[in-house]
Amino acid sequence: MFTHDIIASFNELETSLYNYICQNGEKVAYMRIRELADETHVSTATILRFCRKLNCEGFSEFKVMLKMHLGENKKTILKGSEHSVAEFFERTLKGDIEEKVRQAASLVNQAESVIFIGIGSSGILAEYGARYFSSLGTFSMYIKDPLFPIHSQLRHNSVTIALSVSGENNFTVTHLHQLKQEGSKIISITNNKHSTVAKISDINIPYYVTEEWFENANITTQVPVLYILESMAREIYKRKK
Repeated sequence: MFTHDIIASFNELETSLYNYICQNGEKVAYMRIRELADETHVSTATILRFCRKLNCEGFSEFKVMLKMHLGENKKTILKGSEHSVAEFFERTLKGDIEEKVRQAASLVNQAESVIFIGIGSSGILAEYGARYFSSLGTFSMYIKDPLFPIHSQLRHNSVTIALSVSGENNFTVTHLHQLKQEGSKIISITNNKHSTVAKISDINIPYYVTEEWFENANITTQVPVLYILESMAREIYKRKK
């Protein structure tokens, strides 16, 4: 609702009005323009100018926008972690995930190098995956910098393991395109098989849990990813032995 450019355009009075609205949004949504003017010690003309900067024709339209904004940002009732784990086992383990893990392990065993990529919480798990694989004898590297140089010897006959909940992160998609063009085989772990990352992968392992968001942050459980990574690493170890 309040973008960086809009906030930057506010003068001193409009900034004080913005601060009041941020702290009293539920109250402002049901106030009359004169009441807001009295509370904030600004003129009604300043309020109307403020509304126009938000592309609202008047104060009534602004209040409608504010109510919608407040509705979108109401606190989320989080499910218990056991619900997400049960959902994963119920939906996924009845499918072909074990076969997908075996296929991925076979692909990794044929490669000379393993590269993990991800960003955000997926990046944290990509780093964990690289460490876990390395602990079980499959040396792996984790890349979080899109400009990180990857030597041609490492790209040749490599497998890239991409982690992404949505499968649509621009950093991950761009990196995968580059690595795929340079001959790297792609294994992805995503929340569904219809995402861009899944479609450009040689093997995709989807885990299908309900996505959860809290204040614009994706808080979807990552337990299934841990399970898949550790299962894959152990399967690779068994095949090497």
